Amino acid sequence: MTEIEIGKNKRARRAYAFDDVAIVPSRRTRDPEEVSVAWQIDAYRFDLPVLAAPMDSVMSPETAIELGRLGGLGVLNLEGLWTRYADPTPLLEEVAGLRGVDATRRLQEIYTEPIKAELITERLKQMRDAGVTVAGSLSPQHTKEFAKSVVDAGVDMFVIRGTTVSAEHVSSQAEPLNLKEFIYELDVPVIVGGCATYQAALHLMRTGAAGVLVGFGGGAAHTTRSVLGIAVPMASAVSDVAAARRDYLDESGGRYVHVIADGSIGRSGDIPKAIACGADAVMVGSPLARATNAPGRGFHWGSEATHGALPRGQRVEFEPVGTLEEILFGPSTVADGTMNLIGALKRSMATTGYTELKEFQRVEVVVG
Repeated sequence: MTEIEIGKNKRARRAYAFDDVAIVPSRRTRDPEEVSVAWQIDAYRFDLPVLAAPMDSVMSPETAIELGRLGGLGVLNLEGLWTRYADPTPLLEEVAGLRGVDATRRLQEIYTEPIKAELITERLKQMRDAGVTVAGSLSPQHTKEFAKSVVDAGVDMFVIRGTTVSAEHVSSQAEPLNLKEFIYELDVPVIVGGCATYQAALHLMRTGAAGVLVGFGGGAAHTTRSVLGIAVPMASAVSDVAAARRDYLDESGGRYVHVIADGSIGRSGDIPKAIACGADAVMVGSPLARATNAPGRGFHWGSEATHGALPRGQRVEFEPVGTLEEILFGPSTVADGTMNLIGALKRSMATTGYTELKEFQRVEVVVG
């Protein structure tokens, strides 16, 4: 790998973001109607390779149900407003009317309300009764405390999501979550992340996870790079983690761990780029926050923005462009890649001659 000299004391390898790469058309094209974007993780098959990020501005129980009916997977934030308040609607309306520092301060106050196990049960039951695949997310810090409530409520897929999740967390303050033991004892598949390097991904795969999230969790709403100085451009990160998946497949004797790009998916063109770099699916936040029926009411934020001592996120304002269904399937009334995400993915695959997602991972990409 070619390294660049930063100065006499430091060298670094060059990494690429999705904006730095492009997909190369091939000699063969297909009809978009012949393209399938279905994928399967564990026993669950989905028509769309789209997971909604567990962010209160994107996913309520109602929007998770709607996305499930449309063919994707809505992941509910089980540490969010829906599990802290019986009815968070007035709070969401209040926050939508605030700006700047006032909004950040109020979000910090709102999220000091304790998480209630009975509300976790109630929200997941609501999703299960609707007949969709039920997925909920906890951070590593709260997984031990609430895991039993989540599993007893009948979750189909458990997501452990944080800014950076390690298989070897060390703490002198409390006993850390042993991911390998935890996942082994669960009867449901677990998706865990974020991570952004080959080695970190390989360690997470060895815990028994069904899927690994690539990224830093907050997407368009996080400021981790500005606050902590930590970031890895997503095209390189996804490719590195896909290499770990390949090597783990050999190491484990055939166990395939799904790679899910979780970050920098802001426009429709980022989805085929993520898959071209090796992702099996994408977790999106900001594109769905633009829905007219999104809980954030035109605003978007992640859990990083509500940290009581060191917020690493900001509340982003978006102009709503259409319903959740229109954002996924069109018709699009804009030409900026914020609507008809699935139509764009199918056309990208068709233009390069591919009809299946796994095949599309082999498409040629260029830097430029």
